Amino acid sequence: MSGPSSAEAAIRVAVRRALPDPPAVVLVACSGGPDSLALAAATAFEARGRGIRAGAVVVDHGIQPGSDAVARLAADQCRALGLGPVMIKSFVIEAGPNLEARARDARYEALGEAAGELGAAAVLLGHTLDDQAESVLLALARGSGSRALSAIPPRRGVYRRPLLAIRRAETIEACEEAGLVVWDDPMNRPGGPHRSLRAEVRATVIPVLVEVLGDGAVLGLARSAELARADSEALDRLAEDAEVRAVIGGEVLVAQLEHELSAVRRRVLRRAAVAWGAGPGSLTVRHIDALDSLISDWHGQGPVSLPDGIDAVRTCGKLVARPRVR
Repeated sequence: MSGPSSAEAAIRVAVRRALPDPPAVVLVACSGGPDSLALAAATAFEARGRGIRAGAVVVDHGIQPGSDAVARLAADQCRALGLGPVMIKSFVIEAGPNLEARARDARYEALGEAAGELGAAAVLLGHTLDDQAESVLLALARGSGSRALSAIPPRRGVYRRPLLAIRRAETIEACEEAGLVVWDDPMNRPGGPHRSLRAEVRATVIPVLVEVLGDGAVLGLARSAELARADSEALDRLAEDAEVRAVIGGEVLVAQLEHELSAVRRRVLRRAAVAWGAGPGSLTVRHIDALDSLISDWHGQGPVSLPDGIDAVRTCGKLVARPRVR
């Protein structure tokens, strides 16, 4: 009996490094695509004999006709690999604006529920190095800062992403070697029924970069995410220290922030805005620019309008929040 292919071996090693210490319960988020199926196969193999119980969660968004059959096939393959329990979480995402973001939010909610129900120590996600490179490219195009350029974190809370150093081609190869039936999600195709900017970047922009700069361009983008994450984490720590000095009782003391580095000051202001009630997903660079101008470019300007009906004003050497007057 031959051993694993080089792709299967690389994925198993990556999963092994990400598994929690036994005894533990881990769940694989499996869509039926090559990345998550390769992750499921490697997790089933590595969990055996380690005192780790490995299950899977298949999320059916109900966006496309036949999605229930796709979910059942993915669940059946996870069971055949030896994963258990295997759960299917089903719901319906209505068509409309921000479909991709709404589906993502619902997916993480379903995964979080499953982790809570089963007491899972970790939920493994199948994001690859290619996903990381695409995220960095999108962040660059949007003019984002180092936090966004950090792209997809290896770990956040209960979620772990073992495959961020694995190429998508390797997951496809591993699935072929294992005889797994892979689902080709139409949402991942350019010009599909629900337009995805990421799919367009994957199909058109990345190939041009590789053609002009070589395959190392993808590796370089992913490496940039690692470097940006290290810088961002260092700045976050500095901002946490500055926040202790500058934010008292929900009020921001100007004198404690005005001489801080811009990157530190802006982080403190963003955290203050969230604490005031502005939704973090609604805060933009322009909001933080306007808040920062109350400190770095103060000339008596009026309130700064923040999301969720909040105004920030400078008064008596402090920035304070108040409900917006309509």
